[in-house]
Amino acid sequence: MTSSIERPDHRLHVSVASADAFARGLARGERLREVLPGGIAAYDRLFRLGGIGAAQVREDAAHALDAVDAFRPAARAEIEGIAQGAGTDVLQIAALNARTEILARSSTVPPGECSTLVRRIEEAGAARTFGVQTWDWHVELTPYWHTLESRGAAHDVAGLTEHGILAKIGVNSAGLALHFNILGHRADGVGGVPMHVLAAVVLQEAGSVAEALEIVRAAPVASSGSFALFDAAGGHDGSGVAEAVLLDISPDGVFAVAPEGGALVRTNHFLSPTPAAREKTWLYQPDSGERHELLRWRLAESPAPTAPDDLVAFLRSGAGEAALTCVPDMNLPEGQRWASLATVVLDPRTRTARVLDGTPVEAETRVWRTLRA
Repeated sequence: MTSSIERPDHRLHVSVASADAFARGLARGERLREVLPGGIAAYDRLFRLGGIGAAQVREDAAHALDAVDAFRPAARAEIEGIAQGAGTDVLQIAALNARTEILARSSTVPPGECSTLVRRIEEAGAARTFGVQTWDWHVELTPYWHTLESRGAAHDVAGLTEHGILAKIGVNSAGLALHFNILGHRADGVGGVPMHVLAAVVLQEAGSVAEALEIVRAAPVASSGSFALFDAAGGHDGSGVAEAVLLDISPDGVFAVAPEGGALVRTNHFLSPTPAAREKTWLYQPDSGERHELLRWRLAESPAPTAPDDLVAFLRSGAGEAALTCVPDMNLPEGQRWASLATVVLDPRTRTARVLDGTPVEAETRVWRTLRA
């Protein structure tokens, strides 16, 4: 399976550094000033296709911004900084950060699909974890994401995100890594901390899986998502045992899924019974289940991966297989064309995020960008 996506010749990289959240946002907005309007316009189209009017989007964005302010004022300040630096309305930036929650209103523009695999191995008598995922989303958003190195919060962060959105997938300087998948719950809505903002807070503040769990469990959420969290050695000082956990985050609560056979496997359905009882199964099934089973089968039948790059091959799929590699059908209308926009390998031990502007099938033919937190 090959990619038919037209990608930029040079993917934008944004690097900012400041202990002040507003200043970090301001610097990000200035770097995005020329390209951010295109991302805003793309989401405006998706909202309209989903039957969500402009007034509703602004109302939802305002509610999301209030929730962010109550949870982490610094995150709101960073959003406001992006808006000022880019010369845009702060509610437009808030809508981008809450795009998952706003789109949950739609029954005609379903969310995208991602596949994630995290492996825990014993190496020289100690545990090591590393992970890979595809970021699958609307092909129309191909031009509107960038790689990021953000320094100055409690922990530095490296990874990728969309234009105007605080964070998505990444690793921090304490050796905590976060992969991000979207889930669907019937009670999903606006009014809590948006999933993308929560991911940013975790990466900026948490020094271990245990600390990340405390932050997530304390967050007032009104939507669903999954964080695969794994660290280098269980703490800031490198002591302890490397941890890995998969979270079902939902309006019903936060549920942890332990590794199975040394691996975490995540597609786009709940793995815990309580949120699964109110899942929007029509969004992802049977596709999500088929991808999940294919990954589990490959783990059982293939030699155990021993290094981060070994994981990439597990996400390659061809004709007749579940779509771990997602290639868009351009015959479908806008809002229904899914693509693997990026492939990301996270290694907490080296504090690195390796980002491929391409699909897992293109791992040997396109250039990877290595970022260090």
